[in-house]
Amino acid sequence: MREETSAGATGAAGRRVVVAGATSESGAAVSAALVGAGASVVALGSNPSKLAELAERVPGITTEVCDLTDSAAVDALAARLTAASDGGSVDGLVHLVGGWVGGRGIAGQSDEGWEAMERSFRTLRNTTRAFYLALLASPAGRAVFVSSESVDAPTASGASYTAAKAASESWMRSVAQGFAADQSAAGLHSAATILVVKALVDDRMRAASPEKTFPGFTDVTTLAAAVLDLWEKPASELNGARTHL
Repeated sequence: MREETSAGATGAAGRRVVVAGATSESGAAVSAALVGAGASVVALGSNPSKLAELAERVPGITTEVCDLTDSAAVDALAARLTAASDGGSVDGLVHLVGGWVGGRGIAGQSDEGWEAMERSFRTLRNTTRAFYLALLASPAGRAVFVSSESVDAPTASGASYTAAKAASESWMRSVAQGFAADQSAAGLHSAATILVVKALVDDRMRAASPEKTFPGFTDVTTLAAAVLDLWEKPASELNGARTHL
């Protein structure tokens, strides 16, 4: 595997990237872009039929069924994927587990809604913990989380959603500090970074609602391009960064 140059322009080719929440439209777009760039993609999801559909849409990926809310299951999966018998290396973790549940004001933030929103944070915590050492060992390890503009301007109706996103951003900054501390002697070559969107849009959404213009939304192909770009920039520029798309 290629070492990262001082300029940081190494590209995604040859990298092994784990995509969590891969059966979403954003997951399909990111997986397709990575495969097209020459990366090896391990697509994670909890629904076998949706993973099978994804494998048909994006030939060349490897799929793994895993409940990402189960830390023991994620640890076991990471141990298997990083074992020498299975290739050993993981150079990227793309976290795309999301969703949105709102409520009418603060009093309308239900426990069920919070549990659904907290799932995104829990899956991020589980996957970054499980793959941290592999990303640390990679010559160009990259972990990326997709956050929301709502963290900058919280609303009462979206309190649970925004709280989970804010917690996830804090967690990612902690991962970034861990990379910086653990690589202080050898030089930083791994990065944890945050990409921020208002919301995502894809062709299926446009076809279902042709009357809508989706102002300010980020197309999933733009997100995919931003993920690819992570291996074109040095870790020092990315680590701990919060980038609006």
